[in-house]
Amino acid sequence: MSEHAGGFPGVRARSRRGQFGSTWWSRQLVEVMERLVDGGRLARGRSYARGGRVLSLEVVPGMVRGEVQGSQLEPFRAMFTMRKFDAYELAELRDEVTRTPGMLAALASGTVPNELGGLLLPTDAQDLDFDCSCPDFGWPCKHAAALTYLTAERLDVSPADILTLRGVDLESLISEVGDRGDDLTDFYGDELTLPTLPRVAPRAATEDLDPMLLRSVLRAAGGGVREGEQELAGLYRRLMWD
Repeated sequence: MSEHAGGFPGVRARSRRGQFGSTWWSRQLVEVMERLVDGGRLARGRSYARGGRVLSLEVVPGMVRGEVQGSQLEPFRAMFTMRKFDAYELAELRDEVTRTPGMLAALASGTVPNELGGLLLPTDAQDLDFDCSCPDFGWPCKHAAALTYLTAERLDVSPADILTLRGVDLESLISEVGDRGDDLTDFYGDELTLPTLPRVAPRAATEDLDPMLLRSVLRAAGGGVREGEQELAGLYRRLMWD
């Protein structure tokens, strides 16, 4: 930990001003949090997050906990929790990873695809909770809010923490998807057999266009109707598959 200008040694926020977070996941979490929770109360935690007042931060399944230095001598114990997935949501996540080529490889490398945002990010205030040992009964207090902003920044370097917050064990997820019999050597779906594209019989231009309207357009263009139809039919044939 490093000493900050305000005299508080703690977790250093990388954002010194403006928006917290530099990657898609961190910014999305901040955006969701500020939409679901009282934005004014969350904002009170920004200066605490940037001032080195968060002395420790630990991500465990369903929760982020840490010590935050407040106005008292002893730091407060703050907590930010996210509702863990139930069995149905875990199955939905496994199904999404299984049917999407390349997603398992991304997760195995420590990357969480943005496509999983709809499943992993909280959608309403009931997905969230805050707690703190301070006397402020606000939801959240500035100590828990500071912890929340630094959690978002942590996703910049460890995006898989969003899985931990949802109670998902990454190694178990990878193993369970593999146990379904998927070929883990074909991460990107290169060996998938795609259905044959339908063959379309060649059609004359006037079969796809209203013949009366087509002839009216050709007359208005000042060219011969018959010659225009033949030229258009030739263009159609060039676009057809052999």
